[in-house]
Amino acid sequence: MSYHSLVILTGAGISAESGVPTFRADDGLWMGHRIEDVATPEAFARNPALVHDFYNQRRRQLPTVHPNLAHHALAELAARWEGDFLLVTQNVDDLHDRAHALTPPGPGFELIHMHGELLKAHCTRTGEVCDWPGDLAVQEPSPHHPQGRLRPHIVWFGEMPLRMERIEAALAECDLFVSIGTSGAVYPAAGFVELANMAGARTVEINVEPSLGRRLFDEGLYGPATQQVPAFVDSLLATASG
Repeated sequence: MSYHSLVILTGAGISAESGVPTFRADDGLWMGHRIEDVATPEAFARNPALVHDFYNQRRRQLPTVHPNLAHHALAELAARWEGDFLLVTQNVDDLHDRAHALTPPGPGFELIHMHGELLKAHCTRTGEVCDWPGDLAVQEPSPHHPQGRLRPHIVWFGEMPLRMERIEAALAECDLFVSIGTSGAVYPAAGFVELANMAGARTVEINVEPSLGRRLFDEGLYGPATQQVPAFVDSLLATASG
């Protein structure tokens, strides 16, 4: 069967094999911190120095990690896919961006970082976004407003993920939805498969192990992303060209 409209969701599992720490460790901490202390608007208001330091450390780590075979396979898919392809990532790293820079995508491709991007900042007054590859200071002045400050361009708990209307519209029209490397525990992303099912799409889960929402998918492929994703992409492209 050939497909025209593809939506792929990626989570922490696709970047884990590149050395990017997954969202939450077995002890419930995120890189040694409680979520409530570094990833909420309340935490930023209470202790901006701690929050900035946390994201500065993560930003500094990015040059030490690189796209893996799964990222490159999706970039190859984007370059050869002839229909619409929306890639939605929950990850704030730039590994997808780097992979697509090396293998430029086709005209129907779009990438959305629904939880923001480490290498960007936004103005606390206007919400305007700018590139920011270096450290952010606590009182970093905003170039967009005289009274504004810059904060990490990260969607924290309690904030609305980015570009949800665009994502939901694509899910309502897709005929293939693939979820890669996500636990199925964090909404609204965990509900994407249900929207795709309502659209009549084929739904596929690729993960190291079955997610909490496994029963909602037509098919599950389990194992390391660097093995499963390239194999799936090869199969999909072979079907499309057959």
